[in-house]
Amino acid sequence: MTDILHIPEVAGLNVKRQVVRIPPEMDVPLSPRVRQLIDSPEFRRLQQISQLGLVSLVYPAANHTRFEHSLGVYRTALLYLQQLAHDERFAEIITPADAELLIVAALLHDLGHWPFCHPIEDLRLANVPQHEMFANSFLLEGEIADCLRDDWKINPRDVVALLSEKPRNKKVQVLQSILSGPIDVDKMDYLRRDSLHAGVPYGMNFDEQRLVGSLCLNQAGTGLALTNKGKTAAEMMVFARYVMFSEVYWHHAVRSATAMFLRAFYMLHDQLDLDSLFRQVEQPMIASMRAAAGNGPARDLLFGLFGPVRRVYKRLLEYSFVESPEFYDLIARRPYAWLERLSAELANRLSTTMTRRIAPHEILIDAPPIKLEVQFNIEIYTPKIDQYRMLGQVSPMVETLAKRQFDDYVKKVRVFAHPAIIDDLRKIENLEELLADAIEAID
Repeated sequence: MTDILHIPEVAGLNVKRQVVRIPPEMDVPLSPRVRQLIDSPEFRRLQQISQLGLVSLVYPAANHTRFEHSLGVYRTALLYLQQLAHDERFAEIITPADAELLIVAALLHDLGHWPFCHPIEDLRLANVPQHEMFANSFLLEGEIADCLRDDWKINPRDVVALLSEKPRNKKVQVLQSILSGPIDVDKMDYLRRDSLHAGVPYGMNFDEQRLVGSLCLNQAGTGLALTNKGKTAAEMMVFARYVMFSEVYWHHAVRSATAMFLRAFYMLHDQLDLDSLFRQVEQPMIASMRAAAGNGPARDLLFGLFGPVRRVYKRLLEYSFVESPEFYDLIARRPYAWLERLSAELANRLSTTMTRRIAPHEILIDAPPIKLEVQFNIEIYTPKIDQYRMLGQVSPMVETLAKRQFDDYVKKVRVFAHPAIIDDLRKIENLEELLADAIEAID
């Protein structure tokens, strides 16, 4: 046991005096120095940035915020530290000062998020920063930087390094595995929280207490592992993540709305001051984009998403890695500029077939992005025989859903069309032939 258990925030898990309540019936300890951080303008802006963005167009109650999620991740980090403080190998590596650095990093991990951040990052535009780097200006100056130095005795640059730089030593590897890895504090919170607010059971069907109670270090001492008592809970978490991606994050209507937003942003981004735009919260950002759109084609797309009447594009074609590998392989993980050219080429060919003009923005192609999800495979430690084995080695389900490429099983290639033309397009008998010709024309 170490002094980690006496850190005020960790000790606060058991005191239940100065807390804030978040769903589902979670008490989050609030020490004076934590209050100072969350009351800063930089952190408060997260109250006006939704966690799931456009998902609420399909699951209307999924309007929880990055603020709520950040408090949940912070609380989960305290639970991890409370458990790992009893692990001798962890205590040899991680000091109380290191643990405090982890606490503030967990609380501030989403500070650089702007509205609709992840889809915009997937565009991989040269003038769009990664949100981890965008957070630097919030972390290195202003109230948060002052609070870190004065109240926590932490150099703000150490928080930046932990959140966005490659690990320099074993200590940093361990801390980063808690923040970003197969069973990190971020996933532990968002799976359950997103599931709760979306009103679906999928992300809650794993035993969080069992997972936390099974935490230990891997064989190399460079990251998290689980004892064999947590194996079943880990399998259930793998499946929860798989189903949440399949049924919520990559639901066809969610991806249609995402494709609409991305096309509008792609058309407008050269006209926008992105540094200023990304500092805005959700409604002002939408207003800025709608103003920039004027009467151009992006106006139609944004109006369908954020106007008084919801008008989301409809599925025309859909291809999966399992059922349609030929089209999937041709389109998945292409640069967005290529997808935009393909949709324009397909719109031209559909216009010829239908003898009426179909505008390029009336056909949208959505595909798995270049960046892959973190694979879910982790070491399982059996104390009785002092043996570490990968979860995929002892779990057939994980072998399928986690060790192989996760993205291929949950993300699909889809062609969406404006609802005003979808019925006529579906009557075209050689749609796939037109798509194949369009691919060949631009390749």
